[in-house]
Amino acid sequence: MVFGSAQPEVRPARTLLRGGMVVTADPTAGDLRQGDVLIEDGRIAAVAAAIDGTGTGAGAEIVDATGKIVLPGFVDTHRHTWQTAFRGVGTDWTFGQYRAAMHGTLPRHYRPEDVYLANRLGRLEALSSGVTTMLDWYNCVAGPEHADAAIQGLREAPGRSLFCYCAPGPDITAEITRVRAQLPGDGMVLGLRGPLLTTMDTTAAEVALARELGLRVSVHLHGATGWPTGDRLVEGMRERGLLDDRTTFVHCNGIPGDQLAMLADAGCSATVSPDVELKMGFGWPETGRLLAAGIRPSLSIDDCLSAGGDMFSTMRTAFSVQRGLGAGLTARDFVEFATVDGARACGLGDRIGSITVGKDADLILLDAEDPSVFPVGYPAGTIVGAGHPGLVDSVFVAGQAVKRHGRLLGVDLPALRAQVLESRDRIAAAAGVAADGSWTPQEAAPPGH
Repeated sequence: MVFGSAQPEVRPARTLLRGGMVVTADPTAGDLRQGDVLIEDGRIAAVAAAIDGTGTGAGAEIVDATGKIVLPGFVDTHRHTWQTAFRGVGTDWTFGQYRAAMHGTLPRHYRPEDVYLANRLGRLEALSSGVTTMLDWYNCVAGPEHADAAIQGLREAPGRSLFCYCAPGPDITAEITRVRAQLPGDGMVLGLRGPLLTTMDTTAAEVALARELGLRVSVHLHGATGWPTGDRLVEGMRERGLLDDRTTFVHCNGIPGDQLAMLADAGCSATVSPDVELKMGFGWPETGRLLAAGIRPSLSIDDCLSAGGDMFSTMRTAFSVQRGLGAGLTARDFVEFATVDGARACGLGDRIGSITVGKDADLILLDAEDPSVFPVGYPAGTIVGAGHPGLVDSVFVAGQAVKRHGRLLGVDLPALRAQVLESRDRIAAAAGVAADGSWTPQEAAPPGH
């Protein structure tokens, strides 16, 4: 589902991106050192070294992509967007401190309007940095009004958003069913509390509910210090029939190889959040081990309290770690993890994620003449090795321009910034904590401690 109730501009019937360096992220197609991409009715109609503006491209609006890298929009498969207002505050926190702050102290002071503002700003931030599709992993422990506000924040940002709802309470059936009625199709995912946080019986009941409602599921599983990774939780889920190709596992750090193989055999997908995993002591990002088990991972930001919110830094961290560990992966692999593999993990692999004729035109244009990257000899290498949000010149979602010449369209950012600051300061004051990074939360014990 493409959210965005206020459209920044009318989408032209045909758009021709001309003369760019085209990185398709299509494993079966090559890249074009210089090429054209034709968009028609929101979809990719043609990709070629040259498209005749008076023939195939007749009547199209011409976008000069000379000096630009054209690539698919990034897909972030796991982000806790409701935490956006506290950006950077948790950079020095441990995982236990993060849990204490964001699942204890602060959420109880969030009003619905605070969730709305955080989700709106967080989604716009992601969109501005080239994330055209984002899975919002919403687990702010509050009521239905808060969930509705989170959805509204996503809707008011013109990107492709999936609302992954981890509903609170002992019986979530009524609440998940209510929200599902608002978000038909692929607009909703069920965030499982999972066997790290609840029982296997509860996990089985939640998976059954997801299947009844036609929802994909996403669940955290990792080996952070002190957490119950020795219980062979993946095996337990397999024995209950809870693993299939509609399931995405978040992190997977420290999961034994035979259990990763169980995920692969069941067709599950996985998402790696390298910056957060390293900073919070989960262990090495499991990109290489997932690949060895037969799973092509996707990438995700996780939270912006302790990490940057852009896919460039995420790709670079994951890439550097795997090269340091001796894995023979290339920059092209990581571009695919951030695009086509992310689309597949969201169940959208046939619609987005690569510059392939017939897919929706979710595309970004990067400035290849910026001094920080010029000259570009190897586009995928530039994207992963030196890319940054400042390069994002244009963003198209389903063929509609939502950012052009470095500016988001139809967004009053000064007003939104003022509202978010007021929201953050009110929450911090109500919780009796500082919002400037000087607050050190008490550690929260893992489940079962």
